[in-house]
Amino acid sequence: MPVVTTAIAAVGTPLLLAGAGGWTTYTVREGDTVYDIAAAHRTDVRTLVRANHLSDGGHLIRAGATLRVPVAGTPRPASRADRVRTGRYRVVAGDTIWGIAHRLHVSPGALLRLNHLDVRGRIYAGQHLVVPARPARAVVRSSRAASSGMRMTTYRVRPGDTIGSIALRLGSTQAAVLKANGLRRSSVIVPGQRLRVAVKPRFSHETFAGRTYPRSVVSAADANRRALARRAAPGPEATRRIIRRTAARYGVDPALALAVGFQESSWNHRAVSPANALGVMQVIPASGRWASDLVGRRLNLLDVEDNVTAGVVILKSLLRGADSREQAIAGYYQGLRSVRQQGMFADTAVYVRRVERLAQRLG
Repeated sequence: MPVVTTAIAAVGTPLLLAGAGGWTTYTVREGDTVYDIAAAHRTDVRTLVRANHLSDGGHLIRAGATLRVPVAGTPRPASRADRVRTGRYRVVAGDTIWGIAHRLHVSPGALLRLNHLDVRGRIYAGQHLVVPARPARAVVRSSRAASSGMRMTTYRVRPGDTIGSIALRLGSTQAAVLKANGLRRSSVIVPGQRLRVAVKPRFSHETFAGRTYPRSVVSAADANRRALARRAAPGPEATRRIIRRTAARYGVDPALALAVGFQESSWNHRAVSPANALGVMQVIPASGRWASDLVGRRLNLLDVEDNVTAGVVILKSLLRGADSREQAIAGYYQGLRSVRQQGMFADTAVYVRRVERLAQRLG
């Protein structure tokens, strides 16, 4: 899993809320994020989300939208509860909330709360996350490794180890190990010493959203993640156009298809879950074979057009076979047979509500 490059914002500075001068309006520009807008107006993300009733933590703001923002001026002091030292973390393809939390040594729940995300923790490449500042600074020190698709780990030196043998064992280079630890070629290492080493990442969790998957499934997911990382992938706007066009071609409500795609992957084609759900529409291989039968040709889930086609035709089939639109959406997440036999699980009900809200916004 590529590790992201990071940038620290307002490290060691209390988050600031509404300005003393009241409120004004701001028109969102292309490329703006809610985090950047908050920083520019000396406030925090939570204040903007609440003031503007933004869903999904404000990740769906569009260019041209008008937001209420604090008037520039002397900010009021933040309350003790607001004095959270935070940094900024930029997400890249393949990142998950759980993976980021693991690298930062914080709980996934803390990241979900800081960024107003639901339990599924859907994020997308290019998104800025609010993270605790101290672990964020540690990640900044690893940014060179991050840009090359590596992650930093700690290795405890054993008797007989050399810098070269450690690098070879962990798939790194001697020069990289020396640089990461401020060592020279003449430096001596001793047993018990801890070294930081850049290594190739892989999925480290077999559990996702409360479900545990066989190692073989997680390994297949890891292979697919690597394959997708090597392929070109469209940005969110281009992906949005592909979903809308495909939905119209198959007679599915484009707003619903867009909502499912965003809820599943935030329109990120490089997303792969430990359950081996792939791409924009998070289609597992078995469902991909079903979708292939529906369209009469083999669909390649690693191809963005085919992935979206698979998701859309599956959604169309569910809408035809379910008793209601709500049940069809639940079936996309939980499986229609399971929904009919066991009813909606608690997380399924949350999923359905979020998709319906997104569909209203995207319609």
